[in-house]
Amino acid sequence: MKITRVEAIPFAIPYVKPLRFASGEVHEANHVLVRVHTDTGVVGVAEAPPRPFTYGETQAGIITVIDTIFAPAIVGLSLLEREVVASRMARTVGNPAAKSAVDMAIWDALGKSLGLPVGDLLGGFTDRMRVSHMLGFAEPVKMVAEAEKMVDTYGIRTFKVKVGRHPVTLDTAVVRALRERFGDEIELYVDGNRGWTAAESARAMKEMSDLDLLFAEELCDAADVMGRRWLVEQLDVPFIADESVPTPADVTREILGRSATAISIKTARTGFTTSRRTHHLAEGLGIPVVMGNQIDGQVGTACALAFGSAFELTSRYAGELSNFLDMSDDLLTEPLQIRDGHLHRSTAPGIGFEIDPDKLEHFRTDNN
Repeated sequence: MKITRVEAIPFAIPYVKPLRFASGEVHEANHVLVRVHTDTGVVGVAEAPPRPFTYGETQAGIITVIDTIFAPAIVGLSLLEREVVASRMARTVGNPAAKSAVDMAIWDALGKSLGLPVGDLLGGFTDRMRVSHMLGFAEPVKMVAEAEKMVDTYGIRTFKVKVGRHPVTLDTAVVRALRERFGDEIELYVDGNRGWTAAESARAMKEMSDLDLLFAEELCDAADVMGRRWLVEQLDVPFIADESVPTPADVTREILGRSATAISIKTARTGFTTSRRTHHLAEGLGIPVVMGNQIDGQVGTACALAFGSAFELTSRYAGELSNFLDMSDDLLTEPLQIRDGHLHRSTAPGIGFEIDPDKLEHFRTDNN
């Protein structure tokens, strides 16, 4: 079970509509498919979604760091030496999506080699997760219509509403329209992607105080240390730290510093190995966890599902597992299916998906 080769394959799949939020917008999934080959012929697969406006990674950068730094450092190691892999990749600063994809591809190869699902190897708490859906910037009527479609078509009843625009009433009006349309039939929470100041965030949360929000996420920048602490102290809902906690050390800083009271775990950012550390830390601190989404395709969503369903804490709330619905196509032979508001993880060995070679050939952009 030794690693013999690591591939980084760029591909591009258009979104049905642009996804807009406070920190940027995306029109196309310019992702990287990572494949880890072994001496037994088993190949592990994962996906790296670059988010330059959040973590500074680009598609080209992910490919370069994997080809020139990570692959040479880990070829020859066993699939069981995941801590050695993590240690060697940690020598390079940043590059969270690249590191995470390599890590998850190794876990996928390990599961396939052992004939076991990765979800079971990680913890095996449940075989499914409730799904929440992200609603990006649009007019209230359009966002309500999208929510209606998600409820009627997929049974989804938890919605993460992107906020952070100016004036704040643009977003508070959307959240109010959603609550008025659905009443208590749905769960709602808001994510500002650092788009507001602490004062604007406080004003917006006061305007939405009667809307029974589940969480508030990254409303203002963690760099405003005192402002964010001031904001969190006056909220009556958990405040989720997301892009401000890319490492377990960051989680510790934000939670003990009282700048957050909950966290988002994204396997696209911390893989499986570091996500386990983050989960155990959150469990010890007694804080809520939401499984987040880095606008993943179906490969990345299957990874998040495998991890989220492995533990009680990460499966307690609906996970952000539906962004692939906004893509015009994907790479899997058998697409993921959301039914009755849930995604069920595969019982197949590994993470539990297969790549369609024809689709990969069609969407890859390296002309190989």
